[in-house]
Amino acid sequence: MVFKRRDKRNWLRATWEAIYPKGGWTRAFHYVRHRVRRLPDSPERIARGIFVGVFTSFTPFFGMHFVFAALFARIINGNIFASILATFFGNPLTFVPIAYASLKTGYWLTGMNVDADRVRHGLGEMFLSASHGLWFNFMALFSNRMPEWTGLEEFYNDVFYPYMIGSLIPGIITGLICYYLSVPVIRAYQKRRNKGVLKARLARLKEKAAEKTSKKAPEKG
Repeated sequence: MVFKRRDKRNWLRATWEAIYPKGGWTRAFHYVRHRVRRLPDSPERIARGIFVGVFTSFTPFFGMHFVFAALFARIINGNIFASILATFFGNPLTFVPIAYASLKTGYWLTGMNVDADRVRHGLGEMFLSASHGLWFNFMALFSNRMPEWTGLEEFYNDVFYPYMIGSLIPGIITGLICYYLSVPVIRAYQKRRNKGVLKARLARLKEKAAEKTSKKAPEKG
């Protein structure tokens, strides 16, 4: 297969590289930035994709950020690949401030009197417990067990709903900042790259013209 990895990874290594990429987060960041700048599209469409990807990384739909980013990018006519790459904004290094901002804003908007700091520290366990609850209820459909919705209802009311509502404001603000920063940077990069390509083409044309001229010139002697 063309895209098959040469070095096979076990599940432990794959999990670790999802948390800490090979070469570090700095190298991963430069790789994503390089890929975004080289996308063959207009700066505005690429920037719209970046806006969507950054915004989506603030939402609590973990595991579905790629899907939602691509869907939203399609709706607003943004670059889909750029939107997927921009979800990299939400990573283990930024998860804590993103979760805190979204929860704090959500509790403020909904008027809930909940300690956002306490919830933030146990957020990972809460999402894991909720996923186990969903799996249990799904398997209950094929057995005699009764589904249990109490824990999931509390999770939705205390965490998921305020997280989802609260993610809108910081997500949109951060996405817009990234949009307006990306447009001039991408445009400048594309102009510089196009100039380089044009110079290379002119140089090749000059070389071909020189070769033709040398062949037509009469030989001495």
